[in-house]
Amino acid sequence: MESLESLRSWMEAHWLWLKVLAAFSAVTFVGSLIAVPWLVVRLPEDYFATPRRQSWVVERGHPLVHWLTLIAKNALGCLLLGGGVSMLVLPGQGLLTIVVGLLLIDFPGKYRLERWIVSRPAILRSLNWLRARRGHPPLRL
Repeated sequence: MESLESLRSWMEAHWLWLKVLAAFSAVTFVGSLIAVPWLVVRLPEDYFATPRRQSWVVERGHPLVHWLTLIAKNALGCLLLGGGVSMLVLPGQGLLTIVVGLLLIDFPGKYRLERWIVSRPAILRSLNWLRARRGHPPLRL
């Protein structure tokens, strides 16, 4: 009984944070339902067929814009990664948010990890199902 009371008092003391985390969880969930299929169909069919990834950076333009974009992308990835870890114990799509965060962050060996994950038969089948529903050719490994 005493632990239930202490939980209740803790929740009352942190009510604002709980509401913020619940809102973040809901936005992340809805965003992932929209963003994942949108991103999957926009991948070139040979994206995972090359041993090295093509650079997403457009060399034209000001270097400051490039660096600001790179920093913003990695910062968003870190934010999603942290939110996903906290959603493992809170309501929300924790694992999906962690995966999206990892995909945004640049780190050595990331492309190899992406290719390994996509080469799992169940995942490749799911990705190609999403692509077929939108009329796109299947991914080639």
